Amino acid sequence: MSDIHSQFDLGSLNTLRLASAAQHFVRAETVTAVADAIAWARAENESVHVLGGGSNVLLPEQIHGLVLQPALRGIELMRDDGRFVDLRVGAGESWHEFVLWCAERGLHGLANLALIPGSVGAAPIQNIGAYGVEVADSIIAVEVISTESGLSESLSAEACRFAYRDSLFKRKAGRHLIVLNVIFRLDRNAPVCCDYPSLAAYLGTSEVDHESVLKAVMAIRQSKLPDPNVEPNVGSFFKNPWVNIDQATALAARFPALPQQQLDDRVKLSAAWMIDALGWRGQEREGVRVHDQHALVVVNRSATTLAPVLSLADEIAGSVVQHFDVALEREPVILGAQ
Repeated sequence: MSDIHSQFDLGSLNTLRLASAAQHFVRAETVTAVADAIAWARAENESVHVLGGGSNVLLPEQIHGLVLQPALRGIELMRDDGRFVDLRVGAGESWHEFVLWCAERGLHGLANLALIPGSVGAAPIQNIGAYGVEVADSIIAVEVISTESGLSESLSAEACRFAYRDSLFKRKAGRHLIVLNVIFRLDRNAPVCCDYPSLAAYLGTSEVDHESVLKAVMAIRQSKLPDPNVEPNVGSFFKNPWVNIDQATALAARFPALPQQQLDDRVKLSAAWMIDALGWRGQEREGVRVHDQHALVVVNRSATTLAPVLSLADEIAGSVVQHFDVALEREPVILGAQ
């Protein structure tokens, strides 16, 4: 069994670089190691909290129980019929490196998701998405293990209940499931997805292919979003909110420039536009700053604990409710929170 460490420093394992300690910590590089860690936690009656790449998570100063970091590696070819390719990918693989690996081999479907920080195992949990594509579009199954029973199973994409920045794994019914491997189906003949407004504007009228989309996505992200290795951050801090059509119509009358995207009987609003309209870009509180180039990104300049981060986020969300009557939901989760 992998060594279990006590009072383990997590400061370097979260991209916001907050000071945090795990009561117990283990890095598990095999399915057996994950199962052994779960068995230990069950025997000790300790809760289990999963930490991936630390890029979409907020860490309190002390996390009770066992923090488990699944570090399974490997890309396994499961099926190739000449067009579609099924791959089993370990949860500990770097997401961006996997996207590049696929692109180099002409396996398409993920180019729009380039440069999203984090691990492959975190991708289905968050159902990461960008520039008109969600990772759920390319997932056919997720292999998991339960912290309650210690048993493993393979969940179909349908069973994962993917939704906008959401999945079964973020809900109460699925929080006991740890992602071990993700099974992707990629398409050599997939159509190029370049209709998202900012991506289309960047590409212009020139003929595009998967390689040009990949390069454009990376260029756009690098120009707008800070590198967490240079400026500690967790990417987008708030989700784009959904409202009903009546509320969207009323908002359009008051704020004609507010971007809206309708899907069935719901409308998605731009959280960044609303935050920006209230003048938050560049504002700083207690060492935590709203990024100068992107209103959805909160950068940690000198804060050591989570409190000032949440305080600024609450202030931003409160101003949006007051001005637009729209509630914002935080995108990163607090590790160890029930």
